[in-house]
Amino acid sequence: MKKNIALILAAALVLPTVIAAGGCGANSGVSNSAEATAENPMVLTLAHGLSETHTVHIAMTQFADEVKEKTDGRIIINIFPNGQLGSETENLEQLQAGVIAMTKVSAPGLATYNEAYNTFGLPYIFNDTEDFYDIMDSEDMQDFFLSSEEDGFVTITYFTSGARSFYTKDKAIRVPEDLKGLKIRVQDMKSQTDMLTALGGTPVAMSYGDVYTALSTGIIDGTENNETALTTGKHGEVCKVYSVDQHAMIPDVMVMSAKVWNNIAPEDQEIILQCAHDATEWHKEAWDQAVDEAITEAEDMGVEFVYDVDKEAFREATAGMIDEYREEYPGVADLLDRIDGIREEEE
Repeated sequence: MKKNIALILAAALVLPTVIAAGGCGANSGVSNSAEATAENPMVLTLAHGLSETHTVHIAMTQFADEVKEKTDGRIIINIFPNGQLGSETENLEQLQAGVIAMTKVSAPGLATYNEAYNTFGLPYIFNDTEDFYDIMDSEDMQDFFLSSEEDGFVTITYFTSGARSFYTKDKAIRVPEDLKGLKIRVQDMKSQTDMLTALGGTPVAMSYGDVYTALSTGIIDGTENNETALTTGKHGEVCKVYSVDQHAMIPDVMVMSAKVWNNIAPEDQEIILQCAHDATEWHKEAWDQAVDEAITEAEDMGVEFVYDVDKEAFREATAGMIDEYREEYPGVADLLDRIDGIREEEE
C-alpha cells in the first residue's frame, strides 16, 4: 500500500512538468504504435539524470533520432536529461506509475523490482572487457533483458560504464590488505558496501556529487570509479594514485515500461531494439575514447596509474560474498548460471 501511494504521489508531482514540457504522461498522441502516423505519432518520454555532454546521453539521442527515421516519424522519443524529472529512483517510480515511458539507470537499481539485477553490482562477475561485451551482447542476455514484463519493465539495451577501480590520495591498493583502515566512498548499493566490507575497508555510501568535497576535507580516504571520474569529477585534483584492480563492471541500462512496450507493434519493437543496439555499438567506441582521454588528462594532473595489482587476491576475498548472494537471491543464482552458460557456448 505504501509503495502504491508513493507511485501515485510521484505521478501527481511529475505529470504537470511533463505536460508543460510538451508531453503527456508516459506517451502522448496515439497509445498504440500500430495506429500511429507521422501526423499523429506515438510520443514517448525518456528521462534520465545525465548531462547533455555525457556519452550515454549522446547515444540515447542518436537512438531517438534513428527510431524516428526508421518509423517514418510514427514513434517520437522526447528526452529529458539532467534530472529534470527527478532522480534515478524517482524516474523508476514514475516509469512504474506510467508517468514516463523510458529511463536510464544503473543496472543494480532495478533490483528493487527484479532481484536478479543485484548481479550486476557484484565484484568480478566479468573477467575483462571482452568477456563483458561477449556476455552482454549475447542473445541469451537479450532474452533476460526482455523477460521482466511482469515486473513492470523491459530492458532495451545497456551502455558500458567501464571498469571501476580504487583510487586514493597517496596510497596504492595492490592487495585487499591495503584497504584496511581506509574509509572508501561507495555507491549506495548493498552489493558495494558488502564488497568493501569483504575486502577489509570501511564503506562510506554517499552521492557522487559529494565525493570531491569529502576527499578534500578528509571525510573519506579514497573512492572507486572508472577513469573518467578523475577528470569530469575533478577527483584527480585530490587523489593521486589510481590502482587498476577493475573490481566491478556495472552497466547502465535503458528500460521501458512493460505497458508501453506491449502497446508497440512487433515490427516496431524490432526497430526499437535494432536502434538501441546501434546506440550501444556507437557508445562502445565513444567510451574507449573518453577513457583514453581521461587517462592522459589525469596523468597531466599528476595521477599515477598502478597496474601491478593482485586481482586474484581481490577475487578470492570476495568469493564468499558471491556465494552469499547466490543463496540469498535465487534470481542472482539463475542469472549467474546463465552467464556461465553463455561463456560455455562462446568457448
